[in-house]
Amino acid sequence: MVENALSLQSALEQLAGSDFRIELKRGISGGDINKASLITLNSGRQLFLKENRVELVSMFSSEAAGLRALGSAGNGAAPVPEALAWGTEGRASFLLMEAVEIGQLFSGEDFGKSLAVMHKQARSTCCGFSAENRIGSSIQHNTSMESWHDFFAEKRLGVQWKMAREKGYGDAVSDKAVESLLKGLKNILPEPDEGRPSLLHGDLWGGNWLPGADGRGWLIDPAVYYGHREADIAMTELFGGFPSGFYSGYRNFWPLEPGYSERRDLYNLYHLLNHLNLFGSSWWSGVIGTIRKYS
Repeated sequence: MVENALSLQSALEQLAGSDFRIELKRGISGGDINKASLITLNSGRQLFLKENRVELVSMFSSEAAGLRALGSAGNGAAPVPEALAWGTEGRASFLLMEAVEIGQLFSGEDFGKSLAVMHKQARSTCCGFSAENRIGSSIQHNTSMESWHDFFAEKRLGVQWKMAREKGYGDAVSDKAVESLLKGLKNILPEPDEGRPSLLHGDLWGGNWLPGADGRGWLIDPAVYYGHREADIAMTELFGGFPSGFYSGYRNFWPLEPGYSERRDLYNLYHLLNHLNLFGSSWWSGVIGTIRKYS
């Protein structure tokens, strides 16, 4: 891993040798935050490059840390691309990764099991993560806390609601509803199994996994933290996009606790609020409807 490289050129030299050449750099569509490209070197090696403004280099350093954490989850866990280098070049910042070779998913059940393996094998004693990172372009606060419902109330829903109010959404009535909801989380959300929160992908919607040439489901673009594994599963259901057999594969390896379906929308309120803050008022009805449901 080349950290805080002074240029993409120097990073590539350290990774591929001084005689490397970029044979092809092809833009990749699909993201709305970073400029993305697929680079092919003269050796045939393919790398994936993300670029953004220089002041956002911490976004790439934290993403690299998240990928390393996910990649260390152990045998059988869902694979992630290796983060190779991050740094700055002039007025830009970058993150360089191994490219995922696209193929066909062999088994939705195996994909679901691999997520469950990750959740079960990569665990901590506290919720949070070693540093702030990003959920989309929003800062995600990860200060460690022992209690899951306190963490979710303060660092997830509370932060996003404050942002929404600053943008002009809501009123005194909705403030009281949110206050009631946050106070009641301890009666709704269970603590993680055995008191050990799982490492979460954190932004697990259908656009953040890829079918690899090895037949496995690869996870990309994480917003990692340690928390209750139900939060990851809930987001997979928010927009869909996961294959047949995925959920049975997960549950067969590690069943969810009773009552998950009643908690699912509460977990996804975090993502609805984030979409409201990022993309505007079309998300307000979903936000206020969920707040009223649980307050």
